[in-house]
Amino acid sequence: MAEPPLDLDEAQRRLLALVSPGPSEIVSLAKSLGHYLAAAPVARLSRPHANLSAMDGFATSGDGPWAVVGESRCGSAFAEALSAGQAVRISTGAEIPLGADAIVIKEEAQLSGDRLSATELPQPGRYIRRAGEDFETGEELLDAGRRMGAAQLSLCKAAGVDEVAVFKPPRIVVLECGDELIAEPSRATNGDMLAAMFSGEHATVAVEPPLPDDLETISRALASHRDADLIVISGGASVGDHDLVRPALAEIGATIDFWRVAMKPGKPLMVATRGSQLILGLPGNPVSSFVTGFLFALPAVRAMAGASDPFPKVTMRPCATALPANGKRRQFLRARTTANGSVEPLENQDSAALHALARADCLIDRPCDAGETKSGTPVPVYPLQNGGIA
Repeated sequence: MAEPPLDLDEAQRRLLALVSPGPSEIVSLAKSLGHYLAAAPVARLSRPHANLSAMDGFATSGDGPWAVVGESRCGSAFAEALSAGQAVRISTGAEIPLGADAIVIKEEAQLSGDRLSATELPQPGRYIRRAGEDFETGEELLDAGRRMGAAQLSLCKAAGVDEVAVFKPPRIVVLECGDELIAEPSRATNGDMLAAMFSGEHATVAVEPPLPDDLETISRALASHRDADLIVISGGASVGDHDLVRPALAEIGATIDFWRVAMKPGKPLMVATRGSQLILGLPGNPVSSFVTGFLFALPAVRAMAGASDPFPKVTMRPCATALPANGKRRQFLRARTTANGSVEPLENQDSAALHALARADCLIDRPCDAGETKSGTPVPVYPLQNGGIA
């Protein structure tokens, strides 16, 4: 008797346990964008390098009124120490002179010749950016597993980091199975769809031509890609007479870790290994292939690329319509965001409806056995932009 379908959370946990990132390499900061860090970069500089003013105004020493004795500008600091009762003009980002303990901002300054007074008594330390406040020399800037983006690159550059350790891109092969794809090539959309889903990650992705429903052909294709880190197969993972992925996996000596997940769409999901290689069998219906790709294949690619948290993120948004009670399988409804920020499920939820999928910008997550949900109730939602990662 077949084992019951796995709970989705358990299936994702088991998937992640099978995946590990590949070797690391050192790359220049400019080439690190999109990669996941293999080690924490360490600051070679402190920021700020000295105490700096956060506002335009005057750096003051002691209580006022003050005698203005000079100016501190960005790149041209006032070289002398201030005595009590003295002040210097100061620009945002300029160094605070020694002896200064407060900033009188320009809006509160009253100047008569070289005599300064303030409409409000300045608070010591206010409007001063302390040396090392952002980061200090020797400090770890980012955790390993963090993706390098524009902000992360800026941080490393400001800290004097010229190169970082990142994980090498995994090698991915995408296969499609089905006699109907051979007869009508326009139906072979899943391979390109999945490759596009992976394109935001640093991975090398190859999409092979469609395979017929032939055990020997499928087995030969799987055997020929032994060097890939991940093989993703769309179609042929169910239980029909022409669903041959499972016997093909047996032919090449792969071990099935689990098959079938209690989710809709996407129940006939198959996860197998051949040595260190991961093989995912996704359903052939386009929406099923997309949803399982989004929740399983894309996280697997991210984990292989070194991501510490590879799964899409859930947000809570009000649902614009009432939702009926859900059954035994966790359901993912294609939905779009309305003008007021709520989400509404699209009318056509068929697992082959590409038009509705293309219009969706999120998936509404309906838990197993969820009761009827009234309009306006917050529901868990997976945004689809950026692969579900903000």
